[in-house]
Amino acid sequence: MTETPDTRPVAYLTGDYPKVSHTFILREVLAVRAAGVPVITCSIRRPPASEFKGREEQEARAETFYVIAAAKNPLTLVKAHARALVRAPGTWFSTLALAIRMRSPGLKAFLWQLFYFLEAGVLADHLRTQNARHLHNHFGNSSCSVAILAAKLAGIPFSFTEHGPAIFFDVDRWSLPEKIARAKFVVAITHFCRSQLMLFSDPIHWGKIAIVHCGLDPSLYHRTPRAFGKRVAFVGRLDPVKGALLLIEAMAEVLKTHPDATLTLAGDGPARAPAEARAQALGIAASVHFAGFMTQPQVADLLSNSDMLVLPSFAEGLPVVYMEALASRIPVVASRVAGVQELVEDGVTGFTVPPGDVPTLADRMMRLMADPELSARMGEAGRKAVEREHDIAREGAWLADLFRAGGPDGNLRP
Repeated sequence: MTETPDTRPVAYLTGDYPKVSHTFILREVLAVRAAGVPVITCSIRRPPASEFKGREEQEARAETFYVIAAAKNPLTLVKAHARALVRAPGTWFSTLALAIRMRSPGLKAFLWQLFYFLEAGVLADHLRTQNARHLHNHFGNSSCSVAILAAKLAGIPFSFTEHGPAIFFDVDRWSLPEKIARAKFVVAITHFCRSQLMLFSDPIHWGKIAIVHCGLDPSLYHRTPRAFGKRVAFVGRLDPVKGALLLIEAMAEVLKTHPDATLTLAGDGPARAPAEARAQALGIAASVHFAGFMTQPQVADLLSNSDMLVLPSFAEGLPVVYMEALASRIPVVASRVAGVQELVEDGVTGFTVPPGDVPTLADRMMRLMADPELSARMGEAGRKAVEREHDIAREGAWLADLFRAGGPDGNLRP
């Protein structure tokens, strides 16, 4: 007898959705839907409408349930928790106890856990109204704290995707072992990320940690036909962890040999002013352009007109911009941290360098500038790697299979 497929929707949750720096989550939602699994979207916070120009982002914002916005209505908040309490008083009290048990030391942490519990009640009520069968959360921090409580109140399983690396420095604060233990399954974006989840969990749970890569549609990225021009791109928030100051130092060395090289930094943040000041002090400001925040189409255009992406971060998960650069057929020069080498293969799709090592960083940039054919070969190899491992249609189909099966069943990758 053929088993009837479950047509109830899976609910997605994250802290901010849609978010301009997290377009990979929107892509994933659309890919899971395309693979035949209905998805309803939820978010803790509502982003400003002014942030979104694209049709898909505007539609995503319009269809998403926003937890805090709903919880700010006292009647909605009280009714949601009253229904949960009447329906299953034992579950309500045990969920409250779980929220308190998962707190970090201190009064502030205690109050935050109560807020998460209140938000979870509103979300759980929405999930029951929508007949959701599963709750999936992106990132293991605060939104996952709401997810674990909401799923318990709603009486449905939950899972989450972890990216890292920040949460691995705050394991106790975010009760990561508890979340892994209670999750139906857990998704890691790289083998390295999976290894860290294994480190902070009981071995009995290792088999339910699957790998689903972040992805994109490779057909949307291309290389603009033009002569090699020694154009370096940096794309990311200008935060100290991204290493923009290191890149400025390396660029000063590069310009001694390649005075016609240029650097464009797309992004904004607290490291911008120090980086601009350092470029001025080194006398290279004329060759360095701080472009500020860019939309996704603008980033794609920048990459298609660049000759390499350089991101000398001190810590990373696996930035989607690496995939975007390689899909655009340009090599990547990146720090040898976490799971970066799972995509940026040294000497094949780009170069990986020891983090914080400015001389090696400058040397690898100059190698590419001196050998356009090498750069082109790496770009082609990178394109193939993205098509093979980071095509969002394939990754979305694998995640849809996990939702249908309730976990990886021993298969870490399809």
